[in-house]
Amino acid sequence: MLKKFLPDTFLLTLVLTVILASLLPASGEAAVVVDWLATLTIVLLFFFHGAKLSRQAVLAGLTHWRLHLVILCCTFVMFPLVGLGLSLLLPKLLSPALWTGVLYLTALPSTVQSSIAFVSIARGNVAAAVAAASASQILGVLLTPVLVGLLSGARGGEVALSGIGKVAAVILLPFIAGHWLRPWIGEFVARHKSTIAITDRATILIAVYSAFSAAVIEGIWSRLPLPELGVLTLLCGALLAFALLFTRTLARLCGFERSDEIAVVFCGTKKSLVQGIPMARVLFAGPDLGLILLPIMLFHQLQLMVCASIARRYAERQPQNA
Repeated sequence: MLKKFLPDTFLLTLVLTVILASLLPASGEAAVVVDWLATLTIVLLFFFHGAKLSRQAVLAGLTHWRLHLVILCCTFVMFPLVGLGLSLLLPKLLSPALWTGVLYLTALPSTVQSSIAFVSIARGNVAAAVAAASASQILGVLLTPVLVGLLSGARGGEVALSGIGKVAAVILLPFIAGHWLRPWIGEFVARHKSTIAITDRATILIAVYSAFSAAVIEGIWSRLPLPELGVLTLLCGALLAFALLFTRTLARLCGFERSDEIAVVFCGTKKSLVQGIPMARVLFAGPDLGLILLPIMLFHQLQLMVCASIARRYAERQPQNA
């Protein structure tokens, strides 16, 4: 029972990375080396993401267009609108950097691995989940930078156009190249899936260490009082709770059967840490990056704990003759 409430191993590693950056931040020439290493691993990460993407799975699932439209609207319309509304209604609740992080969180695509895993545990439409999560990841590379710019502009801020240009160079082009080369390298990527998974995690850890090193040097912890961290945690929890209720209600209003409802609930409420942290490092610059990353790190852990419990409940309520 306690496993549902404990952080996953990777999140604990993330916390240790933040502690390491707080105690031993990279500075001077070391910071330059870490910066280049982070950029290189991000390029490799999205190259392999493109190579792993199954075109057949996406095309096969797109026949259920109403389901995918609902999921994509939840991911790229509902979430950003709710985040923007909260930031405009309660501007003093969080610092500007944390609000930027919350808005960035709402603009991210869905996850792939955990969405499919939870849909499978809940005995939902796994094929639809594969297609929806894959489509979300593809669109996220294109839509997330645009949404971040629009959301930031609506709040009176801005994201530098150079940041969006860097997304194209560091993320989009490697992603396209990897997918284009899939016919030739797809089997190699499949055989070395476990090794590539380590590369994925290493990319995130290096990006986090680089971001928090710069943030620590600029005094991040003196700018983040514990009460504000508590407020941020509650806000992420409230955002997740609203998304879960919204997706379930919308799926039922649309008349989806139970298995499709499960796909909507789990694919429409997830936000990708794997894409979120590397992309943030490309989009945002300066000492605020550490604060901007906090919402997605908190939301990630909350979504794992809560959705694990919900998936088990769906499975337990599955009709015996289904």
